[in-house]
Amino acid sequence: MKKALIVHGGWQGHEPEKVANVFAQILENAGMQVTTADNLDIFADLEMLKNLHLIVPIWTMGEIANELADNVINAVADGTGLAGCHGGMCDAFRNHVTWQFMTGGNWVSHPGGADVEYKVCIRNSSSPLVDGIPDFMVRSEQYYLHVDPAIEVLATTRFPLAKWFHSTNGEVDMPQVWTKRWGVGRVFYNALGHSASVFDIPEAKELMRRGMLWAAEGKDIALRHGINGDPWRSADKQV
Repeated sequence: MKKALIVHGGWQGHEPEKVANVFAQILENAGMQVTTADNLDIFADLEMLKNLHLIVPIWTMGEIANELADNVINAVADGTGLAGCHGGMCDAFRNHVTWQFMTGGNWVSHPGGADVEYKVCIRNSSSPLVDGIPDFMVRSEQYYLHVDPAIEVLATTRFPLAKWFHSTNGEVDMPQVWTKRWGVGRVFYNALGHSASVFDIPEAKELMRRGMLWAAEGKDIALRHGINGDPWRSADKQV
């Protein structure tokens, strides 16, 4: 049985426990064994993390000790999947740039606050994760992100809708859903998720379901082929 770990906490405005419950139900319905934790100390057990199929962080605006972050970073490099949403993954630890590197982007602004109505535009892609999912509307925070050019963009949203200093740059299509690789691990991110109710939208929930399961599948592939992150590890200073 595949094993998943959901870790929730940090800023409570993002309803981390409620979002964790939504995601746990999705994963359990898919036949996964789910453990939830409300503290980061669980990241201290590197071997446990390496034996997981999936880690789901739901932790906004926190701080993390280097050794705890390094354990997640190394577990994902060895094939454990990583999947998350909104600030719970890409505004989790502003002090840890390697976390941001691993996840593929970081939040910088949400012009207009939490009451912006915007379209999530599914991008034509080689990825089966978006097959059959139409564009859809959301009323929530619209995330402006700084993103890794290596990501595979699965959905975008058009900025600006809310007027602010960025508006003078003209229109841009901002990535909102993406995948990337970290070592042999799979990483999935969905910028939606300011509140648990966002996942009442069928398309938003289905994107998370597919993304979490896709990230978890990478572990089985790594095990089947006997591969891990060792070929890409380096003793050279990275940060």
